[in-house]
Amino acid sequence: MKDGYGRELDYLRISLTDKCNLRCGYCMPPAGVPLLSHREILTLEEVFRLSRIFVSLGIKKIRLTGGEPLIRKNLVWLIRMLSGLPGLETIALTTNGSLLCGRVGELKEAGLSRINISIDSLREEVFQRLTGKDLLCDVLQGIREAEEEGLYVKLNCVPIRGINEGELIDIARLSKHGRTDVRFIELMPIGCASKYEGIPSEEIKRRLEEAYGRAEPLTGYEKAGPAEYYRYPGLAGRIGLISPMSHPFCKDCGRLRLTAEGYLKLCLEKEEGIDLRSPVRGGASDGELREMIMEAVKKKPLGHSFGSGALDTDKRRMVQIGG
Repeated sequence: MKDGYGRELDYLRISLTDKCNLRCGYCMPPAGVPLLSHREILTLEEVFRLSRIFVSLGIKKIRLTGGEPLIRKNLVWLIRMLSGLPGLETIALTTNGSLLCGRVGELKEAGLSRINISIDSLREEVFQRLTGKDLLCDVLQGIREAEEEGLYVKLNCVPIRGINEGELIDIARLSKHGRTDVRFIELMPIGCASKYEGIPSEEIKRRLEEAYGRAEPLTGYEKAGPAEYYRYPGLAGRIGLISPMSHPFCKDCGRLRLTAEGYLKLCLEKEEGIDLRSPVRGGASDGELREMIMEAVKKKPLGHSFGSGALDTDKRRMVQIGG
């Protein structure tokens, strides 16, 4: 499946809920956001039906997100159903990790192979300031269990000026072995995040080199993703830098997003997309849904325009889009 610019679209991120048990300041305000009603959110059966159609169109990787996807009941059932789809190569999960303890085994058994866990601070007071909850110990235990179960683990950190910038060296040290990557992601000014100042990837790279030695680029590693990976002499694992602001990767973007209410978003920043919930519940056939999707993806924007004041910027907060 290709968009109007000839980009191959093979990656679908599905938000299962707009609910989250944390209140990360750059994602959601302390009071939360107006939540979707139960009726407005796609059922897991509807999610699976749409997933099956997307896979038939060429999607090879599905990532389940939220909000916090581990809040969603029967998540294991969905993963097990997805794992049976011919042509789907990867099922991944993005989580804040606080609800992961004791669940990794069943997730892996169902078919989950990769997991991204957010970890923006290793200091309890900073973690609580960032997330609104005292759950750092739970997150760290979830990371340990995921590593012990043999899942491919990626730890995601969003560096923020004046908040966690003094911890980047320690967070990088979490890359313990070849199956665990630590990735630093430039802050994107979506919703609440616009009140914070992110740290450019070049500065992060320089700081890590000062601590661990000269970075060696890992060419070809995870080539399909947005991260540029490096190995540092003083670290056992890999470090990834994702630079949507300083080095946009839109020209190679092969991803689509399905929100919890069934809206197919073509770009993280833009409003463009199509409502799929209404035709699904209105009796549309799989063939009709395929045609709607193929027609919609032709309109995928060439790139984002963060910081330009563009009028077509989506007003949803990140938790409402899907992480």
